[in-house]
Amino acid sequence: MIRLNDIIDQVLAYHPEADVSLIEKAYVYSAKAHAGQVRLSGEPYLMHPLEVAGILAKMKLDVFSIASSLLHDTLEDTETNLDDLNRLFGDEVSQIVDGVTKIGRFEYGSYEERQAENMRKMILAMASDIRVILIKLADRLHNMRTLDFHATEKQRLIAQETLDIYAPLAGRLGIDWIRTELQDLAFSYLDPDMYEEVVGGLKRNEEERERYIKEVKGIIQEKLAGFGLKGKVNGRPKNIFSIYKKMVTQNLDLEHIFDIIAFRIILETIRDCYEAVSG
Repeated sequence: MIRLNDIIDQVLAYHPEADVSLIEKAYVYSAKAHAGQVRLSGEPYLMHPLEVAGILAKMKLDVFSIASSLLHDTLEDTETNLDDLNRLFGDEVSQIVDGVTKIGRFEYGSYEERQAENMRKMILAMASDIRVILIKLADRLHNMRTLDFHATEKQRLIAQETLDIYAPLAGRLGIDWIRTELQDLAFSYLDPDMYEEVVGGLKRNEEERERYIKEVKGIIQEKLAGFGLKGKVNGRPKNIFSIYKKMVTQNLDLEHIFDIIAFRIILETIRDCYEAVSG
């Protein structure tokens, strides 16, 4: 369970001169505004904006983003209005919170209309302030992490929307760790049996895969050293949903899918990257 001090410590770690008083003020206001509200899990509602703020701190966002994330549900779920936020936190925070709120307010009769409108609103919001989209992605990520407490049909609806809208959007913004987690979480609700099959297959071959990753990392590091390049090499299995898609598109079972490991090489300069590729 994340605490306000954890978030502030993270912010000060990447921005030592940050004025965290705005974050503290937003936390106090959010706690009062959401007082007495609980999530379906039974935990205090305040835990949700705290978790969203924690995700944004992991992304090293600015103080205004963190403060806005702590307030992101106040317009929709409490007696707070936009004038209140503007008066207490300024125009920058109030406009970000308003943008996040507007994205979630549109509901339509058909699934296709709702998805199309959500995408249009998110693109418009992105054009005015990218932080609106980042908060919405963090909000969706935490909601997906706690989706167990919804009814099955609601789980499937939210998971499909996540797979169609939010995961691709995170990918387009280059936030790959959010994209892959959203995909895997959505997949686990949309096809739980296949999800467990893929997870089980990966666990069975885990030791062999780790040996392979270690061997290939050694080869790559040796090659880099040969070119006088200093870099970090990471190896990991691809995310569960991407492996499943390969199984479907190639019409193969997991045992016959060999492209399931990804390697990432992080070098010091762009020039080093081109030299590593050309070598």
